[in-house]
Amino acid sequence: MLLRLPYLALPSMFTLIRLLPMGDRDKDAEILALRHQLVVLQRQIDRPRLCRSEMRCCRS
Repeated sequence: MLLRLPYLALPSMFTLIRLLPMGDRDKDAEILALRHQLVVLQRQIDRPRLCRSEMRCCRS
């Protein structure tokens, strides 16, 4: 239990330290890369498929 808080805080501290020296141009580039990654991952999500009984119900 005592190690949980430092364990959770450590990655956040490293992220903060990494972001401090970044300029606006670097941050904008990272945001664009993350947005592109999000679009790619959203395309990979399987969409739910309708079964035949559901398709008959929807046509009425």
